[in-house]
Amino acid sequence: MSIVDVAVYRDGARLPGTPSLAEAHAETRAGGGFTWVGLFRPDHAEVAELSEIFGLHPLAAEDVMQGHQRPKLERYDDHQFMVVRPARYLDEPELVEFGELHVFLGADFVITVRRAENPELGEVRARMEAEPELLRLGPAAALYAILDRVVDDYEPVMSGLENDIGEIEDALFNGETASRDLAKRIYLLSREVIEFQRATVPLLEVAQARHRAEEIGANDPELRRYLRDVIDHLIPVVERLDGFRQLLRDALTVHLGIVNQERNDQMAEMTERSVRQSEDMKKISSWAAIIFAPTLISGIYGMNFIAMPELDWPVGYPLALLAMFSFAGVLYTIFKRKNWL
Repeated sequence: MSIVDVAVYRDGARLPGTPSLAEAHAETRAGGGFTWVGLFRPDHAEVAELSEIFGLHPLAAEDVMQGHQRPKLERYDDHQFMVVRPARYLDEPELVEFGELHVFLGADFVITVRRAENPELGEVRARMEAEPELLRLGPAAALYAILDRVVDDYEPVMSGLENDIGEIEDALFNGETASRDLAKRIYLLSREVIEFQRATVPLLEVAQARHRAEEIGANDPELRRYLRDVIDHLIPVVERLDGFRQLLRDALTVHLGIVNQERNDQMAEMTERSVRQSEDMKKISSWAAIIFAPTLISGIYGMNFIAMPELDWPVGYPLALLAMFSFAGVLYTIFKRKNWL
């Protein structure tokens, strides 16, 4: 079985030995205290055995086997079932990895089922064993320690997201706004923030409900104070995530606006270039037309046919030149008035 650890706690101390599930449950029923079981990715047969020994509700057991559950707290006849979404920030790919933690809480047992490596609950168990006064408060104290660890682990994730958003803001104003990669990064980071909100907002709603403390057996005033401390740490996380989401929405809007402005500038530049090319074509065409008239006349008289009477005129040459300059002058005047030259 994929059991990480199983132990019986009585009067704030762990009993020696590592009993089986059945032995731990029997010891608790016979002598008091509570059993703390930790499992990692159990299969269907293992969950079925666990359900049979501790009397877990079939619907809760089905949720454990299927996974992909939203954060929630469900109450059954003699135990509660809680789903928590822990998270951790991966520095190298700059991504947030979400886990899934299932917790069964009864009068004399607490069972944790991890579907991801995070969080490391062995450290939580060690902390509780070092605080017998708190551990003496029973399974609800163990649940508090688990929630406290999950919420504390949210802080490094928040720092990582804040750093990523800062990098995006710097990129927006450093000439990288037209990059597809930047738009993709903003979008993916927005999805991570939304996923993080889906993990934290329901957890806060569950924790803040007045009747929830009684449901999980947190009747001791001191334990209620500890649970309120968890809520106090969770509220800023939820509020900051809402701010992150708004910042990313604004960043995407600014990015799209600047990209559109750059495209408009490019279109204006292309239009201006086209206009300049059109003006150049007008000038070239005008000069070509001006040159065409003298070229036509000189070409005709350059054929040197004997039957051309103008060849014998004494004034033929001056008249030809005059005609050339006249045509050129008239065309130049017309084009100049049209601002083609």
